[in-house]
Amino acid sequence: MTSLGAVFRPQLPPERLRGVVRAADGAGLDELWLWEDCFLESGVATAAAALAWSEHLRVGIGLLPVPLRNVALTAMEVATLHRLFPGRATIAVGHGVQDWMGQVGARAESPLTLLREHLEALRALLRGERVDTEGRYVRLNGVALDWPPATPAPVLAGGQGPKTLRLTGEAADGTVLDADTTLDGLREARRLVDEGRRAAGRADRADVVVYLHAATGPDAGDRLAAELDAWGGARAADHGVAGDAETVAAAVRRLAEAGADTVILQPTADEPDPEGFVRFVGQRVRPLVPR
Repeated sequence: MTSLGAVFRPQLPPERLRGVVRAADGAGLDELWLWEDCFLESGVATAAAALAWSEHLRVGIGLLPVPLRNVALTAMEVATLHRLFPGRATIAVGHGVQDWMGQVGARAESPLTLLREHLEALRALLRGERVDTEGRYVRLNGVALDWPPATPAPVLAGGQGPKTLRLTGEAADGTVLDADTTLDGLREARRLVDEGRRAAGRADRADVVVYLHAATGPDAGDRLAAELDAWGGARAADHGVAGDAETVAAAVRRLAEAGADTVILQPTADEPDPEGFVRFVGQRVRPLVPR
């Protein structure tokens, strides 16, 4: 089964969110994902609003940068979302962009150690455990949530390099891959995540979420090309998709076959109709992707 979603990009002003959420919910979109990019919009504040403005939509945050956040605060916010909107919130954490972390004085000497410590403490807190830990970065003394989630609250983690991908398999409930991921990159990421899973003695399958650059409409090809140029670096043919619903759905199906459980379509920064984009994904692409 493949879940399908779209991104509300924080390059849009926060006041645009309500219209996009309502369009997505009305179009039957599976998931709407939000970013906590510095210094644009809060992931938790926007997620709470999106969940309140919708009836069925699942809302993801991909991702919360752990250097910015005390793990106890993250746990409180995530637990509150899950108590208010059971089963509809998906949270991912990650290293954050290191340049941005440096700007705010939060850059860690060992991002991998910080992410591991944060994941272990966060997942324990969300299970309702009382946590005592004295790590390199995460230190908690008898901390427990008064209102832990009443239903399971999976925690995903973003990853790129081999060490981080293995860690997400070991210590998180799933992995988020960015839109620079090719089909071969996805297959390798799936292998590394599964390798980490086995090393930790975990028999359950990790969910893999991958973003996909996408554009539709008469100028879709030009907008996608400009978007990929702005991201920089060498580009492969499968770094994005531009075209009609069948063309986009075929790209989604290829990612699912390569190991993705969830595909999140990422519109271009200059998408002229964000509401129309989520309707396109929910009403026209979703029926062409096997559930």
